[in-house]
Formats: sequence, structure tokens, C-alpha cells
Amino acid sequence: MAAGHPAQAALRRAVRTCVAGHDATEGPDPLVLAAVSGGADSLALAHALLHEGGPTRTGVVVVDHDLQPGSAEVAERAAEQCRAMRTPDGRAHEVVVVRRVRVVSTGVGPEADAREARYAALAAAAGDLGAALVLLGHTRDDQAEQVLLGLLRGSGARSLAGMPATTTRGGVPFARPLLQVDRATTRAACAAAGLDPWHDPTNVDPAFARSRARAVLATLAEDLGPGLPEALARTADLLRADADHLDALADEASAPFAAVAEPCTADLAVLPTALRTRVLRRLLLARGARPGDLSAAHLAAVDALVTAPRGRGPLHLPGVEVTRVGTGRQARLSITGAGLV
Repeated sequence: MAAGHPAQAALRRAVRTCVAGHDATEGPDPLVLAAVSGGADSLALAHALLHEGGPTRTGVVVVDHDLQPGSAEVAERAAEQCRAMRTPDGRAHEVVVVRRVRVVSTGVGPEADAREARYAALAAAAGDLGAALVLLGHTRDDQAEQVLLGLLRGSGARSLAGMPATTTRGGVPFARPLLQVDRATTRAACAAAGLDPWHDPTNVDPAFARSRARAVLATLAEDLGPGLPEALARTADLLRADADHLDALADEASAPFAAVAEPCTADLAVLPTALRTRVLRRLLLARGARPGDLSAAHLAAVDALVTAPRGRGPLHLPGVEVTRVGTGRQARLSITGAGLV
């Protein structure tokens, strides 16, 4: 079935490749859902999914975060547009549901809290509907912003690797088919399909880190050239492959230390730095460190206890306390629950 606009064709190719290549859709009569907020990216995704569905059953989950006045109306308007979508032969989405979520403040930040609530709602909806896969509408521009935020955090290769094309939350597979598509294309696809996307005011609110990153990226693209978002997204792809390989090596290197109450610092110190810091992070998390609060600076301080003979501690980290016990080659790393609250 031919698409009526180049932007629509680009989105449909991306969705087709994603769905056809995902293991979760290999079963009989799979249901694939699009996560929709009402913005251009997710509306265009829902439209492309319907037109590329073919034998695959398709549906939409609209998430209402209930964080802004009128959010329920925005969600219902998005749902109505998804319900009205039709292919040339009259096929519609099999199901369109709205899920209202409660965003609980954890102290990590409003964006992270909203993201966790959104994933939980989407995973629950997928479970209720028996969906095989949920598609997310993140674009290449979102990926570039993610890399820029990673640079600002200075958190290493994993942070700079951006968003993966696939992930699993709550036992539910998620995929991002539009990571190679820019935001201008999703807007053009919506215009061609007669869709009226919602413009989220938080996207230009400097109170949010991602909004500031979006503004900075636009300025840098003007100064350095329009290929900047694409270059940052390509960097994320390259670094993700490196980070995945190092993480696999770190999983293997962590095994001998995981069953030891107090790992020997000399055995840890001989590991290459790229592996040692990853092994230390795994040890800290296994003993109660809080992942969202464990920073690169925390890891550097623990690494110094391992590699610097004069380091003793204790280090009071989020969720754990770390001390170097003993001297010389008999020194050990003691990690106990507690630390900063």
C-alpha cells in the first residue's frame, strides 16, 4: 500500500522494519501498541503503525500524566484522533484506550518520575490487552538531546549511548522505531494525514532539563550546522555497541566477587579501569546502593579506596557505606547497607 507523502513513507518504513524484525511479534496474531501522548511524534507513530499493521493487530494506549490542567481533555482528543484513523480499505486500530497515571515524587526529578509512571502504565496496559510489543515515538532529535544531557552529566559511555532501540519494562518489550527519523518528518506526516498534534508547553519550559537541552541543541545546530543532531545520534549508536560489550565483560568479571562478602582490593585493582568501575558499580548495587543516586563521583571515590593504598574510608554513599579493611595484599572492600539517606 503506497504512502501519500514522503514523510509518511519514511515513518512506515521505520515501523515496518521494527515490527518485522522484533522477536516478540513472531507469534500468531500479535497485538502491537503505539504509546501516544498527543504530540506529533506519537500521533505520527500511531498512524504509521495502523497503515503498516497488515496481518498484525494494532492498537493505541494514550497516557494522561495528570500533571497539567486540561490533561484529560488532551488525552481524550488524542484518543479520538487515533480512533478516527483509517486505512484506505477501512481498517482501524483494534483498540484505543486512555490510561491516567499518578506520578509519585521520589526526589529524583519530575521528568524521571513521570517516565517511570508512564512505563508502568504502558506495561500494565500491554498486559491487560495481551500485547506483544509497545512502540515508543522517540525520534533522532530526542536521541540527540539525550546524548547532550549525558555529556552534561559526565557519566561515561553508557550515559552517552542514549536510548536503546529496544528495552523491556515490567516484562513487556518496548521498541523505538523512529530513532533514525527526525522531528520535522513526524510533523510533516501529521500534516499530510490531517492530524492535529498537541504542543506540550513543558517542551519549551526551561524548568525542565530536557527542554533546556532542546533549546541548546537548536542553537548549536544553527552555529555548527544542521547535521549536529544526526551526528550525536550516530555517536550514541557507536558508544552503545562499546558499552554493551564492556557490560558483558563486566558481568563475567563480577562473578568471582559477587559471592565474596569482602572482595580483595588487590584482585579488583588488577582489572582494567573500564571493567573495574563497572564491577564496583555492580557490587554496590547488589549490596543496597540506590541506582538513581549513585553518581560517577561516588564510583571514583570507591575506586580510589581500591587503588590507593592510603585510602581507608568510610564512604557514606546513597544506600551503602564503603570501607577499606586491612592493609597490603590482605586489604578488603567492605560494603554494608546504610549510607546517605
